[in-house]
Amino acid sequence: MNIVMLIGRLTRDPELRYVASTATPVTTFTLAVDKELSKEKKQEMESKGQPTADFINVVVWGRQAESCANYLKKGILTAVSGRLQSRSYEGKDGIRRYVTEVVATRVEFLEWGNREDSSFGSQFGSGDADFPGIDGFEPLDGDDNIPF
Repeated sequence: MNIVMLIGRLTRDPELRYVASTATPVTTFTLAVDKELSKEKKQEMESKGQPTADFINVVVWGRQAESCANYLKKGILTAVSGRLQSRSYEGKDGIRRYVTEVVATRVEFLEWGNREDSSFGSQFGSGDADFPGIDGFEPLDGDDNIPF
Protein backbone atom coordinates (compact mmCIF):
# COMPACT_ATOMS: atom_id res chain seq x y z
CA MET A 1 0.00 0.00 0.00
CA ASN A 2 1.47 3.35 -1.03
CA ILE A 3 -0.72 6.22 0.20
CA VAL A 4 0.48 9.65 1.33
CA MET A 5 -1.65 12.41 2.84
CA LEU A 6 -0.11 15.75 3.80
CA ILE A 7 -1.24 19.16 4.97
CA GLY A 8 1.25 21.99 4.90
CA ARG A 9 2.17 25.38 3.50
CA LEU A 10 3.91 25.98 0.20
CA THR A 11 7.52 27.10 0.63
CA ARG A 12 7.59 28.84 -2.75
CA ASP A 13 5.28 29.52 -5.68
CA PRO A 14 4.54 26.41 -7.79
CA GLU A 15 6.57 25.87 -10.96
CA LEU A 16 4.62 24.87 -14.09
CA ARG A 17 6.32 23.16 -17.04
CA TYR A 18 5.13 21.17 -20.05
CA VAL A 19 6.56 17.85 -21.19
CA ALA A 20 8.08 18.62 -24.59
CA SER A 21 6.95 15.49 -26.42
CA THR A 22 3.31 15.46 -25.23
CA ALA A 23 2.65 19.03 -23.99
CA THR A 24 1.42 17.48 -20.71
CA PRO A 25 1.43 20.04 -17.86
CA VAL A 26 3.43 19.20 -14.73
CA THR A 27 3.72 21.38 -11.64
CA THR A 28 6.18 21.01 -8.78
CA PHE A 29 6.16 22.62 -5.36
CA THR A 30 7.40 21.96 -1.85
CA LEU A 31 5.18 21.65 1.24
CA ALA A 32 6.41 22.48 4.72
CA VAL A 33 4.67 19.97 6.97
CA ASP A 34 4.95 20.61 10.71
CA LYS A 35 6.43 17.82 12.82
CA GLU A 36 4.28 16.69 15.72
CA LEU A 37 6.26 18.25 18.56
CA SER A 38 5.33 19.39 22.03
CA LYS A 39 5.42 23.14 22.59
CA GLU A 40 8.57 22.81 24.68
CA LYS A 41 10.37 20.59 22.14
CA LYS A 42 9.42 22.95 19.31
CA GLN A 43 10.81 25.95 21.20
CA GLU A 44 13.98 24.01 22.01
CA MET A 45 14.53 23.04 18.37
CA GLU A 46 13.82 26.59 17.15
CA SER A 47 16.32 28.03 19.65
CA LYS A 48 18.98 25.64 18.27
CA GLY A 49 18.12 26.56 14.68
CA GLN A 50 16.82 23.07 13.90
CA PRO A 51 13.86 22.60 11.55
CA THR A 52 10.43 22.00 13.07
CA ALA A 53 8.93 20.96 9.73
CA ASP A 54 9.65 18.46 7.00
CA PHE A 55 9.97 19.79 3.46
CA ILE A 56 8.25 17.45 1.00
CA ASN A 57 8.56 17.75 -2.79
CA VAL A 58 5.24 17.33 -4.64
CA VAL A 59 4.60 16.67 -8.35
CA VAL A 60 1.17 17.21 -9.94
CA TRP A 61 0.24 16.22 -13.51
CA GLY A 62 -2.43 17.23 -16.03
CA ARG A 63 -5.20 19.79 -15.60
CA GLN A 64 -4.75 19.73 -11.84
CA ALA A 65 -1.15 20.86 -12.41
CA GLU A 66 -2.40 23.96 -14.23
CA SER A 67 -4.90 24.73 -11.45
CA CYS A 68 -2.15 24.44 -8.83
CA ALA A 69 0.11 26.77 -10.81
CA ASN A 70 -2.71 29.31 -11.27
CA TYR A 71 -4.16 29.37 -7.74
CA LEU A 72 -1.50 28.29 -5.25
CA LYS A 73 1.12 30.66 -3.90
CA LYS A 74 3.88 30.60 -1.34
CA GLY A 75 2.47 30.29 2.19
CA ILE A 76 -0.96 28.91 1.22
CA LEU A 77 -2.23 25.99 3.33
CA THR A 78 -2.74 22.97 1.07
CA ALA A 79 -3.72 19.30 1.44
CA VAL A 80 -2.18 16.70 -0.86
CA SER A 81 -2.93 13.01 -1.29
CA GLY A 82 -1.07 10.70 -3.60
CA ARG A 83 1.74 8.17 -3.61
CA LEU A 84 5.41 8.22 -2.69
CA GLN A 85 7.83 7.80 -5.59
CA SER A 86 11.59 7.30 -5.64
CA ARG A 87 13.55 7.81 -8.82
CA SER A 88 17.04 8.58 -10.00
CA TYR A 89 18.55 10.55 -12.86
CA GLU A 90 21.96 11.55 -14.12
CA GLY A 91 22.74 15.22 -13.61
CA LYS A 92 24.50 17.48 -16.10
CA ASP A 93 27.72 16.83 -14.18
CA GLY A 94 27.38 13.07 -14.78
CA ILE A 95 26.58 12.27 -11.14
CA ARG A 96 23.58 10.02 -10.38
CA ARG A 97 21.02 11.80 -8.20
CA TYR A 98 18.19 10.23 -6.21
CA VAL A 99 14.85 11.90 -5.57
CA THR A 100 11.91 10.99 -3.34
CA GLU A 101 8.71 12.91 -3.97
CA VAL A 102 4.94 12.70 -3.65
CA VAL A 103 3.05 12.26 -6.91
CA ALA A 104 -0.23 13.96 -6.10
CA THR A 105 -3.51 12.48 -7.25
CA ARG A 106 -5.55 15.10 -5.39
CA VAL A 107 -4.73 18.62 -4.22
CA GLU A 108 -7.12 20.59 -1.99
CA PHE A 109 -6.74 24.35 -1.64
CA LEU A 110 -7.40 24.93 2.07
CA GLU A 111 -6.90 28.68 1.77
CA TRP A 112 -7.59 31.05 -1.08
CA GLY A 113 -6.15 34.39 -2.06
CA ASN A 114 -3.29 36.41 -0.71
CA ARG A 115 -2.60 35.87 2.99
CA GLU A 116 -1.52 39.52 3.41
CA ASP A 117 -4.61 40.81 1.63
CA SER A 118 -7.36 42.08 3.95
CA SER A 119 -9.95 40.28 1.81
CA PHE A 120 -8.29 36.91 2.40
CA GLY A 121 -10.99 34.34 2.95
CA SER A 122 -13.73 36.83 2.15
CA GLN A 123 -15.18 34.57 -0.53
CA PHE A 124 -16.33 32.29 2.31
CA GLY A 125 -18.06 35.13 4.14
CA SER A 126 -17.70 36.05 7.77
CA GLY A 127 -19.50 34.52 10.71
CA ASP A 128 -22.19 37.21 10.78
CA ALA A 129 -22.72 37.43 7.00
CA ASP A 130 -25.77 36.12 5.20
CA PHE A 131 -25.50 32.90 3.24
CA PRO A 132 -27.19 33.69 -0.08
CA GLY A 133 -28.34 30.78 -2.18
CA ILE A 134 -27.94 28.18 0.57
CA ASP A 135 -31.34 27.17 1.89
CA GLY A 136 -31.59 26.31 5.56
CA PHE A 137 -28.41 28.08 6.73
CA GLU A 138 -28.42 31.31 8.63
CA PRO A 139 -26.12 32.90 11.22
CA LEU A 140 -26.81 32.23 14.91
CA ASP A 141 -27.00 35.05 17.44
CA GLY A 142 -25.20 33.15 20.17
CA ASP A 143 -24.70 29.77 21.74
CA ASP A 144 -28.35 29.56 22.91
CA ASN A 145 -29.52 28.15 19.56
CA ILE A 146 -26.91 25.39 19.28
CA PRO A 147 -28.66 22.03 19.77
CA PHE A 148 -25.81 20.32 21.65
